[in-house]
Amino acid sequence: MELSKLLMPEAVRVLGHLTSKKRLFQDLGEVAAAAYGLNAAVAVDGMQERESLGPTGVGHGIALPHARLEDLSKIIGVFLRLEKPLDYDSVDRQPVDLIFALFAPKDSGVDHLKALALVSRTMRDPAICAKLRANTDPAKLHAILTEARAPQAA
Repeated sequence: MELSKLLMPEAVRVLGHLTSKKRLFQDLGEVAAAAYGLNAAVAVDGMQERESLGPTGVGHGIALPHARLEDLSKIIGVFLRLEKPLDYDSVDRQPVDLIFALFAPKDSGVDHLKALALVSRTMRDPAICAKLRANTDPAKLHAILTEARAPQAA
């Protein structure tokens, strides 16, 4: 599995100031709708439902919201870089500025977990995160993410 298969260039955006996690989820849903034709409201509901189980802010300014959705044929991703970090209730209580959302078919099973692990490994790489934070061009952000070779799990 490769990030280039999960993330279209149109699904990478840079946003300024967001006021809440709810607004962030709405923006993620809108980007998913524009890039993949996903129903934005369904995407938002799915992320909020998953978030109610526990925060998806994994620390170091990174959030990995995700949801399993009906009527989705493959796993897709949306990446947002925030110019101003947002309070997200992360495990380390730090605000987030790098958000990689995943949406998977309801019955994707282990593929959803593999995709989540791939994104997680990639986003745990300090060099990749530094490059992402140093760029504001969505095309460059997409290239950084899709050209990254995430460390393999041991």
